[in-house]
Amino acid sequence: MDKGGIRRVVAVGSGKGGVGKSSVTALLASELARRGSKVGILDADITGPSIPKMLGLTGPLLDRGEGIEPATSRTGLAVVSSQFMVEDEQTPVIWRGPLVTRLITQFFGSVHWGSLDYLLIDMPPGTSDVPLTVFQTIPIDGMVFVLTPQDLAALIVKKAMNMARDLHVPLLGVVENMAFVRCPHCGERIELFGPSRVDRVAAQYGLPVLGHLAAASNVSELSDSGRLEELTSPEVSALTDAFVRAVGEITEGEGTVL
Repeated sequence: MDKGGIRRVVAVGSGKGGVGKSSVTALLASELARRGSKVGILDADITGPSIPKMLGLTGPLLDRGEGIEPATSRTGLAVVSSQFMVEDEQTPVIWRGPLVTRLITQFFGSVHWGSLDYLLIDMPPGTSDVPLTVFQTIPIDGMVFVLTPQDLAALIVKKAMNMARDLHVPLLGVVENMAFVRCPHCGERIELFGPSRVDRVAAQYGLPVLGHLAAASNVSELSDSGRLEELTSPEVSALTDAFVRAVGEITEGEGTVL
């Protein structure tokens, strides 16, 4: 498929659920938008979409003749998700694989994305139909991987990294989410899930560590109220700096931070 007016397409995945991949996607997209980039999010987690809830968005999506119009968040993020196709947020999407994969191709090729600097694809867990469809049909410039400090998360993310590498998707780097918490009284950094594994995983694949994000209560609070775009932190800013450099190096040799 042709990218049209989209300059860079980057997938964000983990292979494993529950590591905060969608929140990392939303935070990264929001920070890029704050810096002046035009950003879209394709929510490829068809049966477990969470991006609309985090950004306070509801459907349905409209087609005015040029293709499906994405929903637009408060800060201008363009978003498509299966959540916009059901009656309410508690209605499940109960589809077989062929329908799910067909929807993924429509989300990319039949949506009027317009001109975007970045399209981030929020990948579902696993290494089966949907990731395979994304990798084989969408022109991805690179992929970022999210893990938490547990050994299990590191093991599963390696499966996703191996799948992407086997399908010739460039690997951009690794993000450690929920890496620590800060004591609200003294500011001490506490490793809630034990010592970090991200350096070891990144070194195994020759990748940079793009960032370490804290486990913070305001992430849950803002996500639940549809206001995650409001969250800013030094860690998110540093992650965005590293992300822009990594994408620039692998796509156009652009190392400048937006």
